Amino acid sequence: MRRLNFDFELVRKYNVPGPRYTSYPPATVFSEQVPFATVLPHLQENNRTARDLSLYFHLPFCETLCWFCGCTTVITTDQGKSARYAETLGREMGLLKPLLHPDRRVVQLHFGGGSPTFSAPDHLRRLGELIHQHFTFAPNLEAGVEVDPRRLTRDHLVALREIGFNRASMGVQDNHPDVQRAVHRIQPLEVTRQAVDWIRELGFGSLNIDLIYGLPLQTVDSFARTLDETIALAPDRFAVFSYAHVPWMKPAQKIVESKVLPTPEVKFQLLKLTIEKLEDAGYVYIGMDHFARAADELAVSQRAGTLQRNFQGYSTRGGADIYAFGMSAISQAGAAYWQNAKTLPVYQGQVEAGQIPYTRGYVLNADDHLRRETIMQVMCNLHLDYPAMSARLGIDFPAYFAAELESLDDLEADGLLQRSATRLDVTDLGRLLVRIIAMRFDAYLPRTAQRRHAMTI
Repeated sequence: MRRLNFDFELVRKYNVPGPRYTSYPPATVFSEQVPFATVLPHLQENNRTARDLSLYFHLPFCETLCWFCGCTTVITTDQGKSARYAETLGREMGLLKPLLHPDRRVVQLHFGGGSPTFSAPDHLRRLGELIHQHFTFAPNLEAGVEVDPRRLTRDHLVALREIGFNRASMGVQDNHPDVQRAVHRIQPLEVTRQAVDWIRELGFGSLNIDLIYGLPLQTVDSFARTLDETIALAPDRFAVFSYAHVPWMKPAQKIVESKVLPTPEVKFQLLKLTIEKLEDAGYVYIGMDHFARAADELAVSQRAGTLQRNFQGYSTRGGADIYAFGMSAISQAGAAYWQNAKTLPVYQGQVEAGQIPYTRGYVLNADDHLRRETIMQVMCNLHLDYPAMSARLGIDFPAYFAAELESLDDLEADGLLQRSATRLDVTDLGRLLVRIIAMRFDAYLPRTAQRRHAMTI
């Protein structure tokens, strides 16, 4: 096993709140003062040509709340709500479709949540039917869905395959029973293994498993066992997230505060252990929290320098415009971001009244475009080639970002990056703290004490 030698004091120094940069500017900058009338011309400009589409559907329902969860959810046992919601999504597609170029093809489809598999299989089939009515799928469609093994049936997966899904992602988080009880998510390993078997039997081409480090009662030994058990399931990708403790946004996390959370030292050891074990098992550390087999599209794309990042995380189809449906869903097209109404009653009320369920947005200026591409390169491809960036952006990159590049002296001295006259490269330590490097190029970053973000580790 490769052993990583990192100075914990350096990690402690840089473990501060910061954005995850699934967008730039981050969603904290979006504003209700930006009306849809301001976004609309950019949407229309975006649809002058038949550009690739990425569709995201937010299915918010869960039967129970996991206390660590930071997602936008609706907790209910009423399956009738998911049936009505599917019809509302159909109406929303009908409202937006006239604004889209008729020849656009969907190259990427994603169902997120919540738990998409809260919906009954027939409700999923109905939603798939509505999507197919409004959109045309490209032959090389990448379609990923998040599944919850705890309430998953084989028929859920059959329905998803009928819609066109070929990738699955499932949350495991931790296999230890004490940790599961502490976060209100009971999921025995046998339940996870059954879901994996069904996914493989039904021909899904890729499987991702989510784990979380930093949860209550986790120890190095207990998480090592979770890692070994999950590696044995041989997923194609891992997403191993740092527990994002944001109780000011997610009040249920106050329950987690009453549990025994790992110390910062232990949390760092958990991350170090994760990288060592997954790399030893043949996974490539993509960056931040993602790992993939060397032959996986993510790893291949990163080696080629074409990896992208968007609201679904790392992506090989990041160049496609994202049109998102459902409560709280965020769309990204050209120079504009916009977000739907954040609560179910408001979202459904707007759509059923024939209104696009817009709540807030943002339109990028010229400087935003330059910084978005720069931060994307740092986050995804872990380097900045100054001549290549100058050519790509149409600027003298070192001159335009002279102040930002000068501000990196301390990060270079501490070993997060290496620089030459023409290039910046992120080191192994810098991969753990890549958000810190990206933050130096962020024109909107508040002072540390004012940030409403999770910690970088």
